[in-house]
Amino acid sequence: MAGVEATQPAPAVDISKTSNMPAEGYDKKCIFCKIVNHEMRTELLHCDEEISCFRDIKPGAPHHYLVVPTRHVGNCKSLSKEHVPLVKRMVETGKEILQKNNVTDLSDVRFGFHWPPFCSVTHLHLHVLAPATEMGFMSRLFYRLNSYWFITADQLIEILNSKEETN
Repeated sequence: MAGVEATQPAPAVDISKTSNMPAEGYDKKCIFCKIVNHEMRTELLHCDEEISCFRDIKPGAPHHYLVVPTRHVGNCKSLSKEHVPLVKRMVETGKEILQKNNVTDLSDVRFGFHWPPFCSVTHLHLHVLAPATEMGFMSRLFYRLNSYWFITADQLIEILNSKEETN
């Protein structure tokens, strides 16, 4: 990351006046948009034009990261087949963050999304939890496989691939 000391708050950015991210890629009411635009004091573990990553404020596992599109994208139900590469990139970024944090057993990891209406934030976000075997009781419930409220990244990709292309 470039040039901002950890003790200094990042400057607030008026995204509507920047040329590299138009207003339609930013929701001023969205907490995740504010985080990726350095309007909040949250450490970004990864940030590029497409993907950003930070720690979950209520971790459900020893390693719990949120991988989000840098530009505002709605929840899982708002996605189409054309979003499959984005979801795959989110998963790859999650794996890279885990590896940078010395998580090498990727078989004990949970990658998934809360299914609407069970989303607390409507900005698309991938939960990356590891090790899954160390999740507590409530986390096992919130991030439970094959539930109405949580789907894996692979399940989302399968759903999106079954949709028709949008024009």
